[in-house]
Amino acid sequence: MKARTMFIAGAAVGYVFGTKAGRERYEQLRQLSKQVSENPNVQEAAGKLRSKGETFAEVARDKAGHLKDRVPEQVTGGRKEEQPYPG
Repeated sequence: MKARTMFIAGAAVGYVFGTKAGRERYEQLRQLSKQVSENPNVQEAAGKLRSKGETFAEVARDKAGHLKDRVPEQVTGGRKEEQPYPG
């Protein structure tokens, strides 16, 4: 989803800079963008997506939390090695 958004934003920027319509077309696009971003439905959808993303991130963080202690064990084959550097 993020990649698609970035692509669309990049395409819009490319269009604006590449068009011969100039400042007038740029102002039209800017106004449309402002209208869309200020639309209450868009604001609501963005809030829901943000909340859902935070929930997913929290779940992933909780699931990965216990792995941080197991990974060094698995990488070294279960044996404890002295670390050459403090840390």
